[in-house]
Amino acid sequence: MCQPISWIEKQGHIFFLTSKDLRGKTFAEFKKYNSYWAGDIVGHGAIEYFYPESKGGTNFEVNDLTKPKAFPEEIVIAMKQGLFRGLFTDEKLLLKRAYAEYDKIEQGASAEYNKIRQGASAEYDKIRQGAYAEYDKIEQGALAEYKKIEQGALAEYEKIEQGAWAEYKKIEQGASAEYNKIRQGAFAEYNKIEQGAFWELWSKPENRIKAWR
Repeated sequence: MCQPISWIEKQGHIFFLTSKDLRGKTFAEFKKYNSYWAGDIVGHGAIEYFYPESKGGTNFEVNDLTKPKAFPEEIVIAMKQGLFRGLFTDEKLLLKRAYAEYDKIEQGASAEYNKIRQGASAEYDKIRQGAYAEYDKIEQGALAEYKKIEQGALAEYEKIEQGAWAEYKKIEQGASAEYNKIRQGAFAEYNKIEQGAFWELWSKPENRIKAWR
């Protein structure tokens, strides 16, 4: 897992992603290019994807976000302005009273996401198991027929078995695509709520730990 804030330094220029990068054609292409974009968007690979001119530079990342002095001034300014909305959250940066409010919202959003994801997963399993049962029925029937006739029926058995398997895979892949569509949509909604809760609280300096005020 990449660290929450990564950047690349090259020839005196600092490259990093902010919320403005999460709009437009490049972001849409990145999501198609990387199905795990939600976890990788904070990493160096994502920076290079958005800013190819950063390739060949020096990679930096910081694990402890509670120490702003560890970051370049440009990142500190962007952080205080809330320009990392949509990229990450870090509850350690909020005071306890603000964290309690954030946690309440995040837990509710997480529960709703899991509810949708689990429902979609159950539907996917139902379709997959039904399709496999149909494949198995056809395959077993073809096998029984093959055993009756044996050698001359081998080619016919393989033809039937392969056709049944192809049909199963077609149904399974369609169900999988639908499941992923629902899951990704639910996660996007969760992420929107969770990110919004954190950065709205962060926008008020009195909610931040002292180092970031």
